[in-house]
Amino acid sequence: MQISKEIKPGKYRHYKGDIVEVIGMGVHSETLEEFVVYKHISGKRVGKGYFWVRPANIFIENVEIEGKTLPRFRRIEE
Repeated sequence: MQISKEIKPGKYRHYKGDIVEVIGMGVHSETLEEFVVYKHISGKRVGKGYFWVRPANIFIENVEIEGKTLPRFRRIEE
């Protein structure tokens, strides 16, 4: 469980523009895979009442958009 050290609670911007608040980390009970637990605080998914989970390795990966490499989520608050 190394990835969890890289991801801290706080606000992050998704490369598409939505802002999410990372609540913490979770671990899959069978595989021990790490997941990021977050909620949307801007964008079309605000107010749905859900917490979202995403595999930590996908949360921190880069994406390529129009020939540019960008982080999928970028921390915007310390």
